[in-house]
Amino acid sequence: MIPFADALARLLSRTRPLGVERVSLADAEGRVLAEDLVARAPLPFFDHSAMDGYAVRRADLEGAGAKTLPVVGESAAGGVPPALAPTSTCRIFTGAPLPAGADAVVPQEDVTRNGETVTFTRAPALGAFVRRRGADLAEGSVALRRGARLGPGAIALAAGLDRPHVLVARRPIVSILATGDELRAPGDPGRPGSIPESNAFFVAAAARRAGATARIGPFVPDRLDAATLAVREALAGADLLVTIGGVSVGDHDVVKAALEAAGVSLDFWRVAMKPGKPLAVGHAGAAYVLGLPGNPASASLTFLLFGVPLLRALAGDPSPLPVRRRFPVDAPLTRAPGREEFVRARLVETDDGTLVRWLPNQASGAVTSFAEADALVVVPAAQEHIDAGERLQVIRLSDVYG
Repeated sequence: MIPFADALARLLSRTRPLGVERVSLADAEGRVLAEDLVARAPLPFFDHSAMDGYAVRRADLEGAGAKTLPVVGESAAGGVPPALAPTSTCRIFTGAPLPAGADAVVPQEDVTRNGETVTFTRAPALGAFVRRRGADLAEGSVALRRGARLGPGAIALAAGLDRPHVLVARRPIVSILATGDELRAPGDPGRPGSIPESNAFFVAAAARRAGATARIGPFVPDRLDAATLAVREALAGADLLVTIGGVSVGDHDVVKAALEAAGVSLDFWRVAMKPGKPLAVGHAGAAYVLGLPGNPASASLTFLLFGVPLLRALAGDPSPLPVRRRFPVDAPLTRAPGREEFVRARLVETDDGTLVRWLPNQASGAVTSFAEADALVVVPAAQEHIDAGERLQVIRLSDVYG
């Protein structure tokens, strides 16, 4: 077995983004930029009003006492206003261009209008309620850097930069093979000893949230010849092949041998982590291969900690690993030392801050735990006992997906 940190570092050390493609903004959510987005023009494009009110020359309102000016023209959003003549004012609306000659806006609630004249009680500050051309971004400045993940705000900014398309890292393609004679599809008629397969659905959903395209292959029986053929077929066109089950040392565990027979070079096998020890990692040409254990919690955990960072790196994310935070645990825990453990938990908000609450069922075969968990508590390999209130590293599952 190799330590968890070493295994993860070895996996990611040779990972490079897959390439780029151009997509429309409508299809860009969650993608990773493969270019710097540069402002080709100032943002905003022109000086405009931040309020409904009146555009003025500040010099016209200087001095003691109220000043009354005639209203000459109007500036509405989407229009071109007339130039503002001295000793006059222009009605203006939020977002409308500032007339040439104006240098401030007075909100409508601060004036008195009488027919075609407006009375001002004091002079505004220079530039009051005016959003200046280029105030957000100067022409030629970088608005979004390569490697940024495009969320709603970034997509809106790209649209504001007048960019209908963006260059992004290509989505990784993931092939998923669930193995085992006992498997059947959910909803299919049961047979003695069969179970509905669930792991592939977890892996596919997590892969898609990480920005990949996922395809689930047919079930693979526990026969070396069939498993070898299935691996060869699943590798075609895949950037990552994920097998589930059959990588341990049981008499019916044929996947590790099938991977090798299909031309997969195994970089390492078995990691000092709990759950998930029998993890196989390798490659076949340019494709990566992860052989996950078959127990549901083990399969889910190993894919979250190895598969998701790998996919994020392949999709161009420069920071594919989740942030680790420290929170106190709300109850003691005693465990067998020897392997770094990732304990499924929930974060609980209290008046004193965030607490970590262990989930009661930590069995590697539990299907329920990842439906309930929103965090993983990292317990060091040598630590046997944890006291209530002790602060440990915590990985929030929301941070895994990015």
